[in-house]
Amino acid sequence: MRTGWLLFTLDTVKEPFFDELGIGDREFNRALGRASYAAIWSLIADAPNEATVIVDAWFGFQPIEILEGHLTRAGIGATAEVWCHASNENVVARYEARLGERHPGHPGASYLPELVALNERAKPLQRGPILEVDTAQENDLDAITAWVRGVFRLSPLMDRDGVSRRY
Repeated sequence: MRTGWLLFTLDTVKEPFFDELGIGDREFNRALGRASYAAIWSLIADAPNEATVIVDAWFGFQPIEILEGHLTRAGIGATAEVWCHASNENVVARYEARLGERHPGHPGASYLPELVALNERAKPLQRGPILEVDTAQENDLDAITAWVRGVFRLSPLMDRDGVSRRY
């Protein structure tokens, strides 16, 4: 990883739950997603204070209050958001292209109408600095990383002990 920061992705946490608990219906899948988010924030809460973390997950389908609760429990006061967006056509094409590669616990092609509806109402969380990234374009990952580093260099964040080091 180019930053050396801890990376937590929803699928990395969720897929072992599928392996252990099985694959259920759509509501079971959603429940595992909620549990996976909770697990991510619990892991972050236990990470060293000097750790910088990246959470790669789509938070917009749950009320913001749920994310705020997770952030509070994890001791995170401020965030920066790299808001990656794409058109419905791109989102559908990417999902369809990965159908045969994803863990079988993820929804199949029947999920596409729900995915489009989610994409149409998706928006940044608006809880800190935001860098919008159009994923239909080629993006400069070094520039994105520099933006994130700059945000935290300009705006020190306070951890639970009041020491500027937790992002």
